[in-house]
Amino acid sequence: MTEKQQKILTTALELFAEEGFQGTSTNKIAKAAGVSEGLIFRHFKNKEGLLNAILEQGQELAVAYFAPLAEMTDPKAILSTIISIPFHINETEHKFWRLIYTLKWQQQKYNSISFDFMLEKAAQAFKELGYSDPKAEVVILEMILDGAATVILLKDQQYDKLKTLNAIKNKYNLA
Repeated sequence: MTEKQQKILTTALELFAEEGFQGTSTNKIAKAAGVSEGLIFRHFKNKEGLLNAILEQGQELAVAYFAPLAEMTDPKAILSTIISIPFHINETEHKFWRLIYTLKWQQQKYNSISFDFMLEKAAQAFKELGYSDPKAEVVILEMILDGAATVILLKDQQYDKLKTLNAIKNKYNLA
């Protein structure tokens, strides 16, 4: 990827995260990135192509967070790792994750293969730990983590991350 293409993607990510996908024009992205609008169309075809390129890069971030789960077999370690993920999101990635949450509400785009894998690992862990309804526990855990990620992305400095993380782990007898 060229430097200009990366600049376009970075600028689009920032604007999509701040103003929403629908509220951001390719003209605005071009001006903010210091390129012509035609260059955006040449490299990405249209605004949706630009969004898809950002999401592809983001998929790599998700895979990196979930990769350690592939080799794990201890159910408590699996759940502990899953619960910890939102609390270890790198601040430099916050705009990407804000975009993901924005899209979730604006366009009902939500799941990915990586998230499905994580949820399957959680279901298996709950089953191995003897939970009576592992699928329901996965839904509850997903809700907790979704809420945690929202708070982290919107109010990052307003609470004690470690204390909150440990409280969630204590609910599942993991600490």
